[in-house]
Amino acid sequence: MSLLSEFLQQCNSNPDNTALIEGERQLSYQHLLLQANRLSTMLQSRNKPIQRVIIAMDRGIDAAIAILASLQAGTCYIPLDLKNPAGRLNYIINDADVQCILGKGPCPEWLETPDLWLDIEQPQGSVPQQSASVMGKSLAAILYTSGSTGSPKGVALSHRAMSNFADWASSTFNITENDHIASLAPFHFDLSVFDLFSSLSSGATIHFVPSMLAMSPSRLTSWLAEQRITVWYTVPSLLSFIALKGSLKTTALPCLRTILFAGEVFPTPQLIELCKLLPKVNFYNLYGPTETNVCCYWPVDKSRLIADQTIPIGIPACNSALTIDDSELTVKSDNNLSGYWQQGKLTPALSADNSYRTGDKVSLNEYGEYCYHGRLDRMLKCSGYRVEPAEIEHAILQCPEVIHCAVIGINDSTSGQRPVAAVVLKANSLLADIVKQIRQSLPAYMQPCKYIAFDSLPYLSNGKIDYQQLQKQLEKK
Repeated sequence: MSLLSEFLQQCNSNPDNTALIEGERQLSYQHLLLQANRLSTMLQSRNKPIQRVIIAMDRGIDAAIAILASLQAGTCYIPLDLKNPAGRLNYIINDADVQCILGKGPCPEWLETPDLWLDIEQPQGSVPQQSASVMGKSLAAILYTSGSTGSPKGVALSHRAMSNFADWASSTFNITENDHIASLAPFHFDLSVFDLFSSLSSGATIHFVPSMLAMSPSRLTSWLAEQRITVWYTVPSLLSFIALKGSLKTTALPCLRTILFAGEVFPTPQLIELCKLLPKVNFYNLYGPTETNVCCYWPVDKSRLIADQTIPIGIPACNSALTIDDSELTVKSDNNLSGYWQQGKLTPALSADNSYRTGDKVSLNEYGEYCYHGRLDRMLKCSGYRVEPAEIEHAILQCPEVIHCAVIGINDSTSGQRPVAAVVLKANSLLADIVKQIRQSLPAYMQPCKYIAFDSLPYLSNGKIDYQQLQKQLEKK
C-alpha cells in the first residue's frame, strides 16, 4: 500500500478543503495534488530512472510538495537539514547515491554534484503522468541520524512502515478534516511523519509554524491561538519553555485539544505545570527511536504525576510486540525500518524474526506500563535528536591540535542531555581553535556545550577509556 493512498482519497472526496498553510500562502487538497503531480511528471520524464531524491528545502509548502511528488513518482525521499555544514550535507548526498536533488532557485555553491540539481521553480509539465505503482516494502524515505561509526547513517523506511504509523496515529488521536495541525518538526525528523501523513490522510489542515517563533514562546502561544490549532506534536524541551515563558495564564488556547510529545524525557515538574496551565488538553507521551517511529505511548494521567518521578513511556503502540531482553527493549512492528542505508545500499538492521533491539533500558511498573531508564550504550538524546558521541569524537579528532578526545552527556532540565568534550591537546594549542573548527563540521544540536582540557584521560585496565570515571571528573568541574 502506498503511503499516499489515503491522501489521494481525501483529494477526491474533499478537494476544496485547505491542506497546507504557510504564512499568507495556502493550498487546497486539489491544488496541492495538482502541483505535486506536475513536479512528479518532471521527475518521471528525466533521462534516467530515479530511485532516490534529495529534498534540499526547509520545512514548508514547497518541501511538502516535493516530498509528495517524489512519492507520486515512485521514488524515495531524503530530506536534508540545510543548517548542517556543507561537508555533512555532501556526505549524505554521496552516501545516499541519489539521482536528483530538488531545491528552489539556482544551484547552491556548497553542492559538489551540481548536475543533480533540479529547480522546482522552473516551468513544469501541465499533463501529469499517472502515479507510479509501489509495493508496501518499497522504500518511502531515508532519514539520516547520527552514526556510531563517526558518520551519519540513513534509517530506511518503507511505505508499509510509515503508513502503519500514520494510520495508527490518525485513528488513535481522532484526527479529522476539522483539525488544524501545527507543524514545527523539520522533515528530516521522524515527528514529521505524523505532521504530513497522519494529517493529510485524514483531511486535516497543516499549519507550518514560523521558525522564529520557536525562540519566542509567548508569540508562539499567540500564534497557536490565532491559527485555531487543535493538535500539536513536538518535543518536551519546547513545551517546557512554553510552560515557563509562554504567557499561558493570559493567552487562551480554546481550540487546542491534544498535545503529543516525543524525542526526549519530559521533566515531570514542567509537565505538571503545563497540565495546570492547559487543564482541558489531552497529553500523550510517545516513545520510539527513528528505527521504529513510535512503538510505545502513554496517555498522560494527570492524577499520577509526581514531581520527583519520571513518567512512563506506556503501552505498545501501532500493534507493536514489545519484549524485554536483559533489560533491553526489543520491538517487533510493521513500523520497523527496512535496514540502514549506507554507501548506496541497504544493510540489515533487524534480527531473524524482524525485531529491532533499541539499546534502551526499560522495565515494567505495577500498571503493566513500560518505563524508560536510559541508554545501555553511549547514545545521547539532545533536544529531541539522537546523538552518537562517537560522531562528535570523530569530528574533534580531525582537529590537528587534539591528541585524545572523549564525549559524554550531562543532564539538562530543558533539552534532555548535552554533550561535553574532554580533550587532550598538543602543547601550546588553544581550545578556542577547536571550537571554531567543530562549529563548521557539526550541526548545532551536536555541538558540545563545554570543552575541558585534560593532561590525560582515565583508562580501564583493558586500555579503553573509563567513561564512568570521566563522568565523575566532569561533574566536579
